Amino acid sequence: MNKKERIERLKKEKNAIILAHYYVDADVQEVADYTGDSFYLAKVAKATDAKAIVFAGVEFMGESAKILNPEKHVYMPDLHADCPMAHMATVEEINKMRETYDDLAVVLYINSTAELKTYADVCVTSANAVKIVKNLPQKNIFFIPDRNLGNFVKEQVPEKNVMTNEGHCPRHTIITKEDVIKAKQKYPQARLAVHPECTKDILSEADYIGSTAGIIDYVVGSQEQEFIIGTVDGVFAKIHELAPGKILHTVRENQICPNMKKVTLDKIITVLENENNEIILDHEVMDQALKPLERMLELAK
Repeated sequence: MNKKERIERLKKEKNAIILAHYYVDADVQEVADYTGDSFYLAKVAKATDAKAIVFAGVEFMGESAKILNPEKHVYMPDLHADCPMAHMATVEEINKMRETYDDLAVVLYINSTAELKTYADVCVTSANAVKIVKNLPQKNIFFIPDRNLGNFVKEQVPEKNVMTNEGHCPRHTIITKEDVIKAKQKYPQARLAVHPECTKDILSEADYIGSTAGIIDYVVGSQEQEFIIGTVDGVFAKIHELAPGKILHTVRENQICPNMKKVTLDKIITVLENENNEIILDHEVMDQALKPLERMLELAK
């Protein structure tokens, strides 16, 4: 019995499903019941009837799944797979902004800790951030912890006073304009699709700006055949599955998320067999953190 067959057997035995983010390796995506971006996986986590969820991703994703399913067991293949940006905002920053601005909404990127979610008015993902901010009644928006996504939203929703902190995704901010120029010179026929977690000078060069799911849809649906992709190269797996003829390039070498790389088939087998690495959260934290997540799901409909 190979690893994938063992995983399939264990999933049935444990009444478990595997949710995998697009940034994990292709072999992990292949064994997942559902693969997607943060917004899609949040909706799946909310709707599942499975007894257990194995989240092939980073810690904040597993926490969100647990918050949305407090009665279910949520396991992480690697508890050390974390997102640096999830910790790049503080309660002190939030409290200071609430003291300074009336009519303020704290809009929290889902890429954040469970604790921070307890202080937010609504969560967003890159797929729904613009829509949700537009629909909020508040004029003043404190968008955390990703300044680049926040600044992108600010440009799309000029009628709001969108303010950010200094948080960012290292995997996207490492991409420079010089990298983009070199890639375009190397692949002159290629279209450039980037994630809004990239800096503004990168976005200004793009043919398409969108979430991981948006990038996949754009590339798969385009009549063009060659693309430079400005996000983690894990999205290549889904694109190649849906449109095997597409030619894909990264902007720079090693365009990977090292934390997502920690998720492996062996670790998924171990967590299914031993039911270890479970996400455990305080009930009060889950109750408070649930509110902005549920509001996200409602406003993004």
